[in-house]
Amino acid sequence: MAINWFPGHMVKTRREIKENLKLVDAVIEIRDARIPASSSNPEIEQLIGNKPRIILLNKKDLAENKTTKEWLSYLNKGNTRALAVNSLNNDGLKDIKPALNELLSEKLERMKNKGIVNMTIRAMVVGIPNVGKSSFINKMAKNTIAKVGDRPGVTKNKQWIKTKLGIELLDTPGILWPKFDDDTALNLAFTGAIKDEIMDTEELALKLVEKLQITYPKELMDRYKLDNLEVDPLENLDNIARKRGCIASKNSIDYNRIAAILLDEFRGGKIGTISLESPGDEDNNND
Repeated sequence: MAINWFPGHMVKTRREIKENLKLVDAVIEIRDARIPASSSNPEIEQLIGNKPRIILLNKKDLAENKTTKEWLSYLNKGNTRALAVNSLNNDGLKDIKPALNELLSEKLERMKNKGIVNMTIRAMVVGIPNVGKSSFINKMAKNTIAKVGDRPGVTKNKQWIKTKLGIELLDTPGILWPKFDDDTALNLAFTGAIKDEIMDTEELALKLVEKLQITYPKELMDRYKLDNLEVDPLENLDNIARKRGCIASKNSIDYNRIAAILLDEFRGGKIGTISLESPGDEDNNND
């Protein structure tokens, strides 16, 4: 399921990020805690260079806690600090300001020596579509300045947002990159970072079952009340469909309907707290 695309607005966003880096003290990169490698845009990595960075593993409530802790340990290095957060309920957001203060300690000390005690920290918020950037900004600002949507690409225009924490946030549109390998493409599609409209959702649901029957068999069986799992993922998908009553004419499986249910329940955390990647995975080369 290789995907090769690069819409014009993403070219523009990349250029804007590069141009506006000089306006900010740090970068806040938001990733999906379920797929910290796949939701890390290598273009962003190259664009920001050595700029101090906070990596927020958002939607921590949907990921496996043990694996998330492993990711935090893995990502905390150099001038980067990693935090696990849930932007919808403020969980972990209070740790951002102390982390920024630590990363910018030398600059803050220099400003203090110049008589500037309460310097406003300016940070650029970046990330791929649908990782929760707008929800994060709204919680930080405690209003609804940034438009929130459940589809990739909702945030379109650059805007500065003031917060009560002495941090100003520069919002940027979500940006993907030109080409994904198969595993990355699937992980992005599973979590909704790639629009369902351009995907074969029936194939995607089958791939998700194939992955979960190996990595989270108990959760899959418990959610869909399966007595056992077959080796063939299609048989498992068929059994899930029958349990949910997704039957079309002549007792055939309604694959479109069960695909929509399965993807929706995975994305909503109803199957369980699931991490699709670990720091030790061979292909995690984006960090």
